[in-house]
Amino acid sequence: MREKVILSFSGGKDSILALYNLKKDRKIKVVSLFTTINNYYKRVSIQGIRETLLKKQAKLLNTPLKIVYLPQRVNNKEYQKIMLKNLKPYLKWGINSVAFGDIFLEDVRRYRTENLSKIGIKALFPLWRKDTKNLAQGFIRLGFKAKIISVNSSYKRLTKFVGKDFDKVFLAEIKNVDPCGERGEFHTLVYDGPLFKQPLKFKLGKKILKNGNYYIDCF
Repeated sequence: MREKVILSFSGGKDSILALYNLKKDRKIKVVSLFTTINNYYKRVSIQGIRETLLKKQAKLLNTPLKIVYLPQRVNNKEYQKIMLKNLKPYLKWGINSVAFGDIFLEDVRRYRTENLSKIGIKALFPLWRKDTKNLAQGFIRLGFKAKIISVNSSYKRLTKFVGKDFDKVFLAEIKNVDPCGERGEFHTLVYDGPLFKQPLKFKLGKKILKNGNYYIDCF
């Protein structure tokens, strides 16, 4: 019997790569994607992807999506309480594992593992300690396509790529930046690839600078 798993999902390339790896594992069945949305802006909390677009993406991935709505301003204690409250019911359905697309940040892994253990849920990390350059190149080689939807303003030479594809040209420009943006250097929206029934259709809006990041709206 396959282990039932839910995946913490943002709509970006690391989430998609984690999903791809999990679906290749015959011992695992991904039963749902799990996403937090800012209830005021109706967007994924970090990447800024619109809720409407995320729902379309999940549908094209043929995977159910569970959305947890967060207040506009939420502290860490409140966040933990909301998350654990929404994850706890999965135990009744025989689902006791949550997967994440984290790659090498030890403090993030420890935070997730310790908090989930409080309610008897195990954290899985299908991309853990994989070489990020190989992951980034492999993402492109597999045929996945993604737009760069935000770049940390500290990396000025990369801001010109906001709204462009995550491709070999972009990777060639990266110096002293993790190829997967694991430290938040940039974020992506995946719109096509092996797991998609058809490409995700969307338009690009205006670029803005907010909270130290250059974003482009997708709708």
